[in-house]
Amino acid sequence: MTRDKLKGFVVLGSLLTAIGAILLFFSVNFGTSLAENWLVKQGGTDTATYLIIIEGNINNFLAAGSILFGIGIPITLFAYYKMLNINE
Repeated sequence: MTRDKLKGFVVLGSLLTAIGAILLFFSVNFGTSLAENWLVKQGGTDTATYLIIIEGNINNFLAAGSILFGIGIPITLFAYYKMLNINE
């Protein structure tokens, strides 16, 4: 692989890692916001259902953030390691 391709992989991995971290740290805010929008569209519902929707949305953002973060870190580290070993 060339150094330019590896730089692209480092950028891609860093971007995935950053997006994953944002989704992880702000999952409560994003999940609550989506649940509030759902509640407005429904016109109201009981508290138990609303809490289930909040928890489900938070868990969705946690899962997506974990996957992106978990993929981004190895891509970044591997590409950076390979870049250090290339002699041009």
